[in-house]
Amino acid sequence: MTTTQPHPKTSPLIELSGIAKTFVVRRRVGRLRRTRAEVHAVSDLSFTVSRGEMVGYIGPNGAGKSTTIKMLTGILVPSAGLLRVAGIEPSRERIQLARRIGVVFGQRTTLWWDLPLRDSFGLLRRIYKIPPARYRENLDRFVDLLDLGPLLDVPVRQLSLGQRMRGDITAALLHDPEVLYLDEPTIGLDIVSKARVREFLREVNAGQGTTVLLTTHDLTDIEQLCSRVMVIDHGRLMYDGDLDGLHSLGDSERTLVVDLAEPLPAIEVDGGRVVRVDGPRQWLAFPAAASAAPLVAAIADRYPLADLSIQEPAIEAVIARMYAEGVAS
Repeated sequence: MTTTQPHPKTSPLIELSGIAKTFVVRRRVGRLRRTRAEVHAVSDLSFTVSRGEMVGYIGPNGAGKSTTIKMLTGILVPSAGLLRVAGIEPSRERIQLARRIGVVFGQRTTLWWDLPLRDSFGLLRRIYKIPPARYRENLDRFVDLLDLGPLLDVPVRQLSLGQRMRGDITAALLHDPEVLYLDEPTIGLDIVSKARVREFLREVNAGQGTTVLLTTHDLTDIEQLCSRVMVIDHGRLMYDGDLDGLHSLGDSERTLVVDLAEPLPAIEVDGGRVVRVDGPRQWLAFPAAASAAPLVAAIADRYPLADLSIQEPAIEAVIARMYAEGVAS
């Protein structure tokens, strides 16, 4: 069963109806024989995304997220169903669509490895035929927002992962795309780099109205950026709604990691339960849909608090709980 919540359907920029993608694979059986098998990466997938939305698209590894993004960009052709982006069928009009979308794959770069960042941007200006004045305006703004100034003359191969990711996001937006696809844009980044990328994406979405479809394994990305989340697993849409609704359905929990000034017995406060104690450090589980503030305030009031942090539930754990509760099948 797919659980959905109402969302705006006016002026859809992305439309999928009954989309499926099947791959044929051949497996060796014995020394000489091979068998032919079909793998259903996406099955009967339907949803719309309106202009200006920032939507999280999540699921475990192998769920069909990247396959969906590749069909939306025209890299893959759907096996069945109807797919439109800005009124264009991606696989039939890839060049026309390329001028209206931006794509960032966290594990791959669209920049030229041996060229300075500035030269990569210059090549993209020519490829997309961006007017010089608009190019300079966009580049100056993105360089400022993402703190790229000191990096412009550095070859891409010498950039750190976080620096390269900021460069890739800039490259994807220089031509003012209507929609931006982000596939794991914060993977492997440190806390500071993640915060900078998230703030930039909020600015682009709010300031320019750029539609964003974000795939990630980091629920903090979704929580801080997206008002809507879709969950896909085994190629099927399991949930479409807000994050609080997802946590409620999956009965998921966050973990408050508390460092006390000294080792003490298990903390006793309303709203959380201790699941582990290791010297002065204690782990307390609490409902993911609940605010951590009352729990933190209660602990700070009654215990010698040195430090604390919050661990988000893994997406796999949320989905597993949904299955366990019979929410999805």
